[in-house]
Amino acid sequence: MNWKRLFRQVHYWLSLAVFVPAGIMFAAGVFLMLKKEVDWIQPPSARGVVEAQMPKASFDEMLVAIREHPQAGISEWSDIDRIDLRVDRGIAKVRANSGWEVQVDTKTAEVLSVAYRRSDLIETIHDGSFFSDAIKLYLFLPVGILLIIMWGTGIYLFLLPRMAKAKKKRSKIVR
Repeated sequence: MNWKRLFRQVHYWLSLAVFVPAGIMFAAGVFLMLKKEVDWIQPPSARGVVEAQMPKASFDEMLVAIREHPQAGISEWSDIDRIDLRVDRGIAKVRANSGWEVQVDTKTAEVLSVAYRRSDLIETIHDGSFFSDAIKLYLFLPVGILLIIMWGTGIYLFLLPRMAKAKKKRSKIVR
């Protein structure tokens, strides 16, 4: 069996199979790598007043302050997806079901930032769950596995000529 030919064929045909899904994964991955550097992708973290480990403002006070910003789409607790407390920064990042993020000072309950958060959407595109759970499990997961196989065959094809050249050089030295 000619391993070089087999690996070249495997590498060639797998590249066609993973072309579109891998392109989506790569493009979304680039955006995710830049999410802390580009404010359009993910709002920068503000700084609140840091005095104690426990927030002085209650969640109800924070909700009252957040309601004053209707663009976030938060009017009641069921509109909130999650609250991320950043004790070291003195803020609570309140993520709405609508994709908006409101950053609130945990001491004063003052709203420090209101911005749309695109990084969560980009993550769902990157892992395939944006399209459906079936696409995530039966297309994007196999593409990830195929990319690992392509990585291995690519390394083999890259090293093969170098190994042949080294073997040829050793055989000349022995003669």
